[in-house]
Amino acid sequence: MKNRLTTAQSTRAMRRRGPAGIIALATVAIFAAVAPATAAKQARQSVEAVAPRVAGEPIMAIVSIKSQQVTFYDADGWIMRAPVSTGTTGRETPAGVFAILEKDKDHRSTMYDDAWMPNMQRITWNGIALHGGPLPGYAASHGCVRMPFGFAENLFDKTYIGMRVIISPEDTVPTEISHPSLFMPKQDAIAAAPGRVGKLSAEAEEATRAADETKKAASAAAKEAASLPASLRKLEQQKARADAELAFADKTLANAKTDQARAKAEELKQKVATKAADAATQLDAAKAAAQPKRDAAAATKEAAKAAATRKADAVKASTDAKLALEPVSVYISRSTQKLYVRRNTHKPAPDGGGEVFDTSIEVPVTIRNPDLPLGTHIFTAMAKADTGLRWSVVTIENGDEARHALDRITIPQEVLDRIAPTALPRSSIVISDEPLSSETNYRTEFVAVLSNQPQGGFITRKPTAPPAMIASDDGWDNGGNGFGFFFQQRDPYVQPANPRRRGQYQYYQSTQPVQRGFW
Repeated sequence: MKNRLTTAQSTRAMRRRGPAGIIALATVAIFAAVAPATAAKQARQSVEAVAPRVAGEPIMAIVSIKSQQVTFYDADGWIMRAPVSTGTTGRETPAGVFAILEKDKDHRSTMYDDAWMPNMQRITWNGIALHGGPLPGYAASHGCVRMPFGFAENLFDKTYIGMRVIISPEDTVPTEISHPSLFMPKQDAIAAAPGRVGKLSAEAEEATRAADETKKAASAAAKEAASLPASLRKLEQQKARADAELAFADKTLANAKTDQARAKAEELKQKVATKAADAATQLDAAKAAAQPKRDAAAATKEAAKAAATRKADAVKASTDAKLALEPVSVYISRSTQKLYVRRNTHKPAPDGGGEVFDTSIEVPVTIRNPDLPLGTHIFTAMAKADTGLRWSVVTIENGDEARHALDRITIPQEVLDRIAPTALPRSSIVISDEPLSSETNYRTEFVAVLSNQPQGGFITRKPTAPPAMIASDDGWDNGGNGFGFFFQQRDPYVQPANPRRRGQYQYYQSTQPVQRGFW
């Protein structure tokens, strides 16, 4: 009753004050209505939680932009979750498929006035990362995913380079799935893989040693053969001078008028003739010896080429065997009609930052009804099972249903034969309408963003600088990178002005030709 009376008195007072009073009263009413809503919003914020069981190694993280929450999963379900703060309007955190590329315990931003970003885990090279930071209870970052300071610190040592990070515009969780297209490994192939690595590594080392020796021999033979023309020219010049001297001696003898002059000319001719004969003999001998040396140089050159080919094949086979011990990731794009395969080599990137990912498989793929959307689905091998692997799927963009999307894709048999027999837990297949982002390069796993979602956090950042060119024909055990070709990322691009339009999306394009031979 007292409250109603007070309100009535306030209303009468506002009326006496005119329009300004009415506006003030309306403002008070608005704040009174908003306050409970704000309180409710704060109450709905997720809280940190840890699963009431022993946690295994995390396999993936899912960030929900809608709920402002991150959840980490191991083979048996969620293990940790916490509230987050993603990008604010105009600097939105891009939704899509990412992986941890680099970790820095005490990171300082080079973009935002040396801002402290502790326990930073980078997911794009242009600056999007998970890190500890203040959480106001809503999206407020410049594109990164802020986590509670303590949560980020506890999490830091549990994750690893290459771990999948999924950023979804809506709430989503992994759901178990089985399908004939999901890799079903062969236990005998997996069991034999470590022994195969040792055998093939030894063969690669022997092939490398033989190639080095034949290369040295070819170089020495080529050097000797290269000196032949100069030697022959010198001998030819000596013979020409001797022949000229002999001709002069003949002329002198013919013109001699006295016995004394003829005797002297005869003596000169005999000396010059001997010299000319010696020059001719040396030239003929040199010419006779030159051809075998040329033949030897050609033979050692061919031997060096053959040894280099054997070395390349042996190193490739050794690299294959080592990669078979790593989880495999496959990305299938409806946009580019291609299938990409990547595995982490765990070799540090030569130009600094992150690790090198094998990128040697990129092939066309057949998609039934390619004009119809597939959606974006991330299939992950969570653990071993009696039948091979237990798979889950996370859908972050609706198109076709996940199972139907798999039905529409025909993975080339040679790819399946190459990677399926030794597929391990944490292997994955990503199916998407999207192309790979041009943030994807040889030191990233797959980076793909949903082009119908805001990407302000990408647009306002500098594009990734192109990495330096690298060249090596060596295998992992010989100081090389195990790839045997040049890397050079294309020039970075500026994200489109309207990130919601699919048609303007610029994307990763490999500088390498489509590979027909695998790995």
